[in-house]
Amino acid sequence: MTGSLTPEAGFRCAAASALREEPLAGTASTVRAFLLLEHPGPWGVDALRDARLPDGLGARLRERAARARVRVLLIRRPGRDPSSRPRVVAAHAHPHHPWLEAGEVDDLHDVLDLDLAQLRAGRGVGLPRVGGSLFCVCTHGRHDACCAERGRPVAAALALARPDDSWEVSHIGGDRFAGNMLVLPHGHYYGRLTPEAAVEVAAAHDDGHLALDHLRGRSGLPMPVQQAEIALRRELAETRLDALRLTHRSATGDTTTATFAHAATGTAYDVVVRTVAGGGGEHQLTCRATRANPVPRHELVEIIRRSGEEDQSS
Repeated sequence: MTGSLTPEAGFRCAAASALREEPLAGTASTVRAFLLLEHPGPWGVDALRDARLPDGLGARLRERAARARVRVLLIRRPGRDPSSRPRVVAAHAHPHHPWLEAGEVDDLHDVLDLDLAQLRAGRGVGLPRVGGSLFCVCTHGRHDACCAERGRPVAAALALARPDDSWEVSHIGGDRFAGNMLVLPHGHYYGRLTPEAAVEVAAAHDDGHLALDHLRGRSGLPMPVQQAEIALRRELAETRLDALRLTHRSATGDTTTATFAHAATGTAYDVVVRTVAGGGGEHQLTCRATRANPVPRHELVEIIRRSGEEDQSS
């Protein structure tokens, strides 16, 4: 049962979440297709509704994105000339075949010509394909105070360290884990970042590695499978980005079994996770929330090592 509450003055959801030691693993928003539009702001509480987008664009984008199951986000860079041609990025966060497309438009209305159903299907929208990663830090303070207070210093540090591939981004989910960062195209969510930690995470990605201490999960996977992957990586001390490949998953009741193959050895692992609805208690999950809500908890049950090339050669 959820309970009503009156938000306390000065309450900060990120501090409360950290104080109760709420786990990060298995909390990434489950999104596979993203469309990012450069817009300097202000963004308001709800970016597509409240930002000063061209007339009617926000509502039309919201409707089309909902139908295609694409997440539309607004991005910006401090100090960038607002008169510059807006940047548009399409990203498909497939667990094994992620990609980025990016370009500029003369008018943001031009994004209505993009086929969002194609984006969701992973077939591209016709923008130039680009390599590398984008590091998108949530700084959406009108949506949640923690995103501004904890996100803006992180975004500023990344902007100094790597100005060409870092952005501020509107609400991406999980305010209580601020500072939050989304890494595209792989769809990795990171939380509780400090400015120093964010720069280290970005450097790790450049080297093809994940930073497990701050990793919330990969958005292209269901939350229990995110938890399973992170648990297996911790068990194997494996941080290489492409070292594990999900080959199968199944769910029965509250239990999920995810099977991963290790790229280097061929060894397969079954990772069993139990999701306990409300296992994390009931809490105020955002700074603006007026009701306490249950927090699910994903618990590792067991990791089962199966046969692979490593065993056959011994």
